Amino acid sequence: TALVERALEFEAIKRENRSLKTALIGDGDDFKIIGRDPKMRQIHAIIRTAAPSDASVLIEGESGTGKELIAAAFHFQSPRAELPFTRINCAAIPQELIESELFGYRKGAFTGADRDKHGLIEATAGGTLLLDEIAEMPIHLQTKLLRVLQERKLRRLGDDQEISVDFRLVSSTNRDTAQMIREGTLRKDLYFRISTIKVKAPPLRERLDDVPLLANRFLEH
Repeated sequence: TALVERALEFEAIKRENRSLKTALIGDGDDFKIIGRDPKMRQIHAIIRTAAPSDASVLIEGESGTGKELIAAAFHFQSPRAELPFTRINCAAIPQELIESELFGYRKGAFTGADRDKHGLIEATAGGTLLLDEIAEMPIHLQTKLLRVLQERKLRRLGDDQEISVDFRLVSSTNRDTAQMIREGTLRKDLYFRISTIKVKAPPLRERLDDVPLLANRFLEH
């Protein structure tokens, strides 16, 4: 039963990814992040240049600035495009559950763990993992994530065996990372590890010339 559930989940992820890819990617490198403003053209250029690499990406910007679309473009323009694009919002999941969602657990690891569960890092399986609002991650999990990024191995909750993992990390945040580092709520070493490539997503008020383009796209849909 567990295998069937995992297979169904994987098929659902693949269908969702195909749908998102169709929405984002046109012919060749013509991905569909709408915007002709110089700031958006710069983002397009960064995606074309950096997407083929495995470098970690940090996307900063206010809520509603299209950070997830930018993250998806990095994935679908990369050699990992046919593999899973997995997303988790660190601000939307209770802090006590983030660890089990990311790293998985073994049966009996805690009350209610009645079967083994793959975490989202393991389930990404060669694809891209988007950690949305990564700055909301508890500090002890930041330490654990840093170790996974350094060693490319993880340990499920309640397990004494390590598992090799392969994934590309894309992170996003709407917080002031410099201030969080000063306050001690964001590890400085993790910040440098996740921000090999940095992208700043501008709010629409800073690119008003793109409003007609977006309005036309919404009317088309």
